[in-house]
Amino acid sequence: MTIDAELEAHILRLYHVEKWRCGTIARQLHVHRDTVKRVLAQAGLPRHGPAPRSSMIEPYLPFIRQTLEKYPTLTASRLYGMVRERGYQGGPTHFRHLISLHRPRPLAEAYLRLRTLPGEQMQCDWGHFGHLQIGRARRPLMAFVMVLSYSRDLYLRFFFDARMENFLRGHIGAFTRWGGLGRVILYDNLKSAVLERQGDAIRFHPTLLAFAAHYRFEPRPVAIARGNEKGRVERAIRHVRDAFFAARQFTDLDDLNAQAEHWCRTQAADRPCPEDRTISVRQAFAQEQPTLLALPENPYPVEETLAVKVGKTPYVRFDLNDYSIPHTHVRRTLTVRADLEQVRVLDGAEVIAHHVRSFDRGAQIEEPVHIETLIGIKREARHHRGMDRLAKAAPASQDLLRRAAERNANLGTITAALLRLLERYGAAQLQAAIGDALESGVPHPNAVRLALERRREEQQLPPPLAVCLPPHVRQKDTPVRPHRLDTYDQLAGGSDDLA
Repeated sequence: MTIDAELEAHILRLYHVEKWRCGTIARQLHVHRDTVKRVLAQAGLPRHGPAPRSSMIEPYLPFIRQTLEKYPTLTASRLYGMVRERGYQGGPTHFRHLISLHRPRPLAEAYLRLRTLPGEQMQCDWGHFGHLQIGRARRPLMAFVMVLSYSRDLYLRFFFDARMENFLRGHIGAFTRWGGLGRVILYDNLKSAVLERQGDAIRFHPTLLAFAAHYRFEPRPVAIARGNEKGRVERAIRHVRDAFFAARQFTDLDDLNAQAEHWCRTQAADRPCPEDRTISVRQAFAQEQPTLLALPENPYPVEETLAVKVGKTPYVRFDLNDYSIPHTHVRRTLTVRADLEQVRVLDGAEVIAHHVRSFDRGAQIEEPVHIETLIGIKREARHHRGMDRLAKAAPASQDLLRRAAERNANLGTITAALLRLLERYGAAQLQAAIGDALESGVPHPNAVRLALERRREEQQLPPPLAVCLPPHVRQKDTPVRPHRLDTYDQLAGGSDDLA
């Protein structure tokens, strides 16, 4: 409640001169009791009433301050145990609250605003913006942000991960958009830039060093836990979260990147330049662009390269998905080279498969000709194996198949039917029945089956049983050569020698 100066003066006079209590003043002046207390507290005058009670911790404060000066990180629970041994009777919760008031605070660190020359420095970093669901895959949404330290012009592009290949793609995209690059790029101590660091000794990622040599810039990591040294890109990521990504609607990654590029060229470029508030970022970049390093004629090749071992099936596994290859390249080690749009599979220098890249999970991306060729070869091989078995068991089957082919019959179906009859009736009966079918001029498995049944009835034999046993059961009577036992004697003799 806001009161005027006249009412405030009236409250102070009643309290300090007339010695009215706070409740009496509130009732008589029709104001809230808290309003009266606030007026008295803000007046800066000593409050009329009994003196405040002393706290139980006051006798122990010299010991507590001395201990905390020597051990500033000592926990409140341990300090509570020490003062309890010295006679303190208070509770632990209130004691912990009091210790938080008396614990020495480190001095606040002061910073200087760093200024850079045009074209001298760039800063880059990753920002995590949640996840995207693509089919059955849940991909992280990572934003690559790079800032020119002088003009504060920024480059923004989203990727599905923060791998080295995407890290370099972000660099190339920024260099291409700006038509040049700065002489120094500041990095955080991320694994894509710094593999190991011991004090001032830094081991850079070899791929980043090769990339820096190609574009002739100096990679420079900031000190550990010193994010303020690259505050321009940190603030840029925060600006992207608040001014661009918040409540942003998009259909896919390409749509999001298109919106990000438009935002960088319009709204982000028209904001005031922090170095000089009288001009915009667009105008500051126009001053800085001529001072940037020129780009080399040939861009740095950026492709994900992976050696994969192919198993029995004609597929290679890459980034959670399977891509088909020709069946002639199974049981080999091949090379997968991929960018954001396509996946190529190479056997040495030869490209044997080319697919559109998928960011789903567990998908099979197939080239129809790869699978159709394998199916045709498998079907033909299966027919040939059946025909060879029939030719050995019943030579007349070759003549029957030849006549059936002249009638454009399905040889695969005929071969399968004859093999079933071979299993049930045996080779001798099948050979004779095929001869009867050929004499009657009907080269068809039904004629062979009728001839087999007629012969069985003439011989008064019981119907054959169709028993389909698995291979390991049918081969249970295969003779096995016994193992030599003298090798065990050699082992026993060796153990005696060791003993």
